[in-house]
Amino acid sequence: GGWHSFSGTSSLLQTSFNFINSIIGSGVVGVAYALRQAGFGMGLILLIMFAVVTDYSLCILIKAGIATGTSTYQDLVQAAFGLPGFYMLTFMQFIYPFIAMISYNVIIGDTVTKVFVRIFKVTPDSILGNRHFIVIMASLLVTLPLSLHRNISKLNKVSLVSLIIILAILGFVVVRIGTFADAVPSLPGSYMFADKGITKAIGVIAFAYMCHHNSFLLFAALKDPTQRRWNKVTHISLALSCCIIVLFGIGGYVSFNVYSQGDLFENYCKDDDIANVARLLFTLTIMLTYPIECFVTREVLDNAFFVTRFPSNLVRHIIMTLFIVLTTFAFSTLTDCLGIVLELNGVLAAIPLAYILPAATYLKVENGPLLSWAKIPALMLAVCGAAVAICGTVVSILDISAGVSCSHGADMHYCIVPAANITT
Repeated sequence: GGWHSFSGTSSLLQTSFNFINSIIGSGVVGVAYALRQAGFGMGLILLIMFAVVTDYSLCILIKAGIATGTSTYQDLVQAAFGLPGFYMLTFMQFIYPFIAMISYNVIIGDTVTKVFVRIFKVTPDSILGNRHFIVIMASLLVTLPLSLHRNISKLNKVSLVSLIIILAILGFVVVRIGTFADAVPSLPGSYMFADKGITKAIGVIAFAYMCHHNSFLLFAALKDPTQRRWNKVTHISLALSCCIIVLFGIGGYVSFNVYSQGDLFENYCKDDDIANVARLLFTLTIMLTYPIECFVTREVLDNAFFVTRFPSNLVRHIIMTLFIVLTTFAFSTLTDCLGIVLELNGVLAAIPLAYILPAATYLKVENGPLLSWAKIPALMLAVCGAAVAICGTVVSILDISAGVSCSHGADMHYCIVPAANITT
């Protein structure tokens, strides 16, 4: 049925809160790295520009949904482009959470090993300091059991906790800006306006703002769901999310400038205990978000291959969950550099899902000529999105073939100086 047949119960404020929650996630730890790649000035412009573009694409996505009377992203794309559109979207909707889960494993490997080395005084080459061992144990003991839940509503309650933790980490990042001023050498050019890694930065930023897969759910939950109310919620949510993301970027970049890693926590020293608390808290939110992404991936696979032919059953549920958890583990052993994983997810999945498809769908279902005033922004969005996705994918592939570099879990060189002036 169409939208008119029901109305949710969430107020504008509640919906905005869930919206921000849906945007602010693990992507925030990559924002300082995006500023390092694009250059400080250019990076900040991109962060604000992407907030505006994301806002616009979310508004036209729902507008297209209302125009076609569809209530899910899949139905909308199918209404516009038929089955080819549906399958393309299905593929993207699989890739996005799948790579997100790989990035979560990389983060778990980054953070937990450092904390264990600190708490249990294990050496990095012992089993508790081995990231693959840590990630497989985390998978088997935490994320797999949580992912086996068939009902996701229990997990969604956790999202409030996650947001609070991320805001606390933001507080930590901002408060600690000063402590690295002396320790981190400021290199010439560390505040360059623009740098050559713009496409990499765009991938990371697109990943950070991504929330389109939840937009229809948020709209359906809104009390009196009209386009005007949705636009209002979108503007509020994107403005506040943009503030949080920009603060993460500035806080991280001002602290570490050209040394900013794809995983901001890699920049803090192993013996920095407040950072270790932040690491543990962040790992907790990651482990609780993983099952939600797993749920999405499983649903997509289920809808693509089984639903029409076989009813759902427990055995298949368990096998699919095991398959997803083990494959994401296997992929996460290929690299310990979070930056490249975020970039790839940005260009392969986030940009098509968040910018190209909403714009293309809107152009298709909205009445009027292609070059009318109403459609020109969407046309530009689709064209630019496609260009960025193609360039970004090429750059990422070239990067991977050249060998990806990051700190590989080693302490940064400024940690090795006498600890007295860092921990004060």
